Amino acid sequence: MIKHLNNFFLFNLVLTLFVWTVWYKYTSPDSLYVIKHNWPITVTMVFGSFIAGATSEGGGAIAFPIFTKVLNISPMDAKVFSLAIQSVGMTAATLTIIMMRIAVEWRVILWASLGGAVGVFIGSNFIAPLLSASLLKMLFTAMITSFALTLLILNWKQRFYNYKIINFFWREKLILIITGFIGGCFTGLVGNGIDIICFSVMVLLFRFSEKVSTATSVVLMAFNSLIGFALHFYLLDSFTAKIEQYWLAAIPVVVIAAPLGAYFCTQLNNKTISTMLIVLIIIELVSSLFLIPLSKEVVMVSLLVFLVFSIFFITMSKAVRYCPNENEC
Repeated sequence: MIKHLNNFFLFNLVLTLFVWTVWYKYTSPDSLYVIKHNWPITVTMVFGSFIAGATSEGGGAIAFPIFTKVLNISPMDAKVFSLAIQSVGMTAATLTIIMMRIAVEWRVILWASLGGAVGVFIGSNFIAPLLSASLLKMLFTAMITSFALTLLILNWKQRFYNYKIINFFWREKLILIITGFIGGCFTGLVGNGIDIICFSVMVLLFRFSEKVSTATSVVLMAFNSLIGFALHFYLLDSFTAKIEQYWLAAIPVVVIAAPLGAYFCTQLNNKTISTMLIVLIIIELVSSLFLIPLSKEVVMVSLLVFLVFSIFFITMSKAVRYCPNENEC
């Protein structure tokens, strides 16, 4: 245990010093000004990146609502920032997960990322321009609230866990590609979503433990953040100078906090992870109801999204254990 902890701190010390050195050379001689001028961003991402590493909610789940609801930053800028900063923080957390040999399901990451890459492109290019700012803010809230309700119900009864996806054939691959696509569309809209949606499928349908599902969702979000960030940087040209300043103000803290979150998750049991996730989603819901202007359109569409995903999640949660061939269960 002590050796494991020492390896974690040594690895992340080297990683942090490397990132800080690159950051300082890039921002010098205005390094302190970047932090001072954008300190609300820095403070927000101390918590956001820790949550990103410790749960299936990416850093964007903290950054997007605070940016849009409290700091009055436009949803587009908040989304692009979320993808950019997760490309750093969640990549650092992923390296920590790999270095510590934390269990993840790489097949989920591979096949969900295939659908996720297409979903991010479609969500960013074709869906986001059609939706209002208020609706964008509420869609993600409606979706994760339905998952929190399902997870709460699921934890009332005895649960059995699978340690791998049984009979990983075309049906399972198709499920993951579709799940990744839906999550990718949400990621293209608000900067995150593929992590929590794939987490829900892993926990509710495939019956993985929350601990394995969380680590898998972190790695999955890291890959898809890199794809989304590259899309906005190279093709959509939406990584503006203002967003770059936000990004630079957050890099020094996310490279520390996200790996710490990933390590913190390994010390928790499944019930604690579920409870923590449900509490975070409740906070997200309450803040949305108080801070977002709720027009008739926003309310109706949000309720529809909540209903659709509730049916989707509850249907998945009915089976005691996922097993496509009952003879092998």
